[in-house]
Amino acid sequence: MRSEIPGRDYDVLVIGGGMVGASFALDLAQRVNDQGFSIAVTEAMAIGDEACQPSFDARSTALAWGSRSIYQAMGLWSQLEPMVTPIRQIQVSDRGQFGVTRMHHDEHKVDALGYVVENRQLGGMLNKALLASADIDFMAPATIRSAVPRAESMNIEIDLAGQIQHLSARLVVLADGGRSPLCQQLGIEHKRKTYNQSALIANIGVDQPHHNVAYERFTGSGPLAMLPLQVYAGQSRYSLVWTVKSGDEQALVSCSEKEFLQRLSEHVGNRSGHLLRVGQRFTYPLTLTEAREQVRPHLVLLGNVAHILHPVAGQGLNLALRDSACLSKTLVEAVRLGRSPGSMGVLQQYLDQQVPDQRQTMLFTDQLIRLFSSTRFERVMARKVGLLGLDLLPVLRQEFSRRAMGM
Repeated sequence: MRSEIPGRDYDVLVIGGGMVGASFALDLAQRVNDQGFSIAVTEAMAIGDEACQPSFDARSTALAWGSRSIYQAMGLWSQLEPMVTPIRQIQVSDRGQFGVTRMHHDEHKVDALGYVVENRQLGGMLNKALLASADIDFMAPATIRSAVPRAESMNIEIDLAGQIQHLSARLVVLADGGRSPLCQQLGIEHKRKTYNQSALIANIGVDQPHHNVAYERFTGSGPLAMLPLQVYAGQSRYSLVWTVKSGDEQALVSCSEKEFLQRLSEHVGNRSGHLLRVGQRFTYPLTLTEAREQVRPHLVLLGNVAHILHPVAGQGLNLALRDSACLSKTLVEAVRLGRSPGSMGVLQQYLDQQVPDQRQTMLFTDQLIRLFSSTRFERVMARKVGLLGLDLLPVLRQEFSRRAMGM
């Protein structure tokens, strides 16, 4: 529920009401709603009109099958399902090399390998759920001015729509993004590995139905993905994520639509149909980033503030949702045993459980980039053999798919 006059003391305060912070708060609330557990969420941005007009250029996110299971357990999938586009087949290829590896949903006996959803729709659904929850105080727009650790809690000073408020929380969940000012204020450092690559993001209109097929193509500059989207104004669309070498992205942003579509067509071929339209183009540099500390007494980091991955295989949000679900379960058990949710023992227990998943997922994405972005002969041959192995050996292909599906 919206809170204009917040409480003073909370068990858990979530800073950041984006997709990760909102998902965590809603998950925790439905697990502990009969135990008198107090939860609050602060969000820096004002809540907009959730019924905003659709746009050809809407940004989107790929949800893995494992993320669907998380939202199902939260009771939110029925609201989200009408908004998503299922991915029922993924075609993986290597530019300039022979052959295509195809991964099918029926190999895993699931409805889809993953789902693509527009961020505004996912975010709007989560905002509505926060506002409707009687177990969550939702404060927006709210800016965190300071966070001071105490023996049993964190003291928080916030600016809530121009009014200064002072709160305390036994646990602060920091989920305010990769450029978190509070993280910097607290002196939490990050390890960063640059890929010398940038991602170009845009939506593409084509002349044929996508039939719920996604395309992942590896090129000399990095992977290129086209994910199926819902039809807009009668036109079939894909969400494009094109990895290019740093310095090359500006030419692709500034060139004409005709030239851009021509260059893209040279990379993807005609499997997805004739390219008709490109929407607004965005770019951002790619790094592998990990916080040197994910937990402190009364503090835990979630989402991009904890780790940022290369977008290959779409693992970033899905890993964050698995982190969120693991943290929620750990806190519920702590509450049942009468332990403080912010105690270092509880938070270390969460981290010990989730670090193996984080490490494996980071290694999975990093090795894919090292292998498929290289022009060195031995790596070109290795990926030829790798794709051939995926195509010929169902067991290997299924294991690769299960990792990508968050299973």
